Amino acid sequence: MTQAGGLTVGVVEDDPVIRRVVVGALELAGHRALVAHDGGEALSRLTDAAALTGVDVVVLDIGLPDADGRDVCQALRTAGQVAPVIFLTALGAVHDRLSGFSAGADDYLAKPFDVKELLARVEALGRRGRLVAPQTPGDLVLDPARHALACGGRSVSLTPTEFRMLAAITSRPGEVVRRRAVVAAAWPDGAIVSENTVDSYVRRLRAKLEEIASPVRLHTVRGVGYELR
Repeated sequence: MTQAGGLTVGVVEDDPVIRRVVVGALELAGHRALVAHDGGEALSRLTDAAALTGVDVVVLDIGLPDADGRDVCQALRTAGQVAPVIFLTALGAVHDRLSGFSAGADDYLAKPFDVKELLARVEALGRRGRLVAPQTPGDLVLDPARHALACGGRSVSLTPTEFRMLAAITSRPGEVVRRRAVVAAAWPDGAIVSENTVDSYVRRLRAKLEEIASPVRLHTVRGVGYELR
């Protein structure tokens, strides 16, 4: 932290103008910015040991050049980053906002935005304090840029829908994630999908977990949702 009461804020934004404005406003307000230019850099910078315990809030653009920010958010959660996340995005429709919250966001600010409002939201989330991160079972690693799942040196490719479905579950370790939350995360455009379609994707994910010899399994809790154990 740069000053007493200052926050450490992860800023993930590829647009140099917006990034410069956000970082400048944070620093002027007495906060420290930890900057990443894309999803890959965000995972690298925001999930090391210091960042997992030291980042207070993450400001995350959805439209990154290498990955969807919603996928990055879920990958960060899976890796143990529990700092509150504010999405910045030009996507302002209701289903876009709902998909952002389903992906693990705590707040949502549409572009163009007022910098003073962003600061107020960052500081409000920073006052909430940090949660204790539960450990993700099986040391699973999600790569949102390649849409890949890895465990113990083995990896397998996932479709975007498979990635989002699995990420919605792995980002909440120790919980039974409700089926509707998984569907909202996996189909962020608000599409209506049948139970058979969801069940088919679940079977494919189970097969891919077995393919990389993951020690955890994807379980269905009948009438509720899914969990890893």
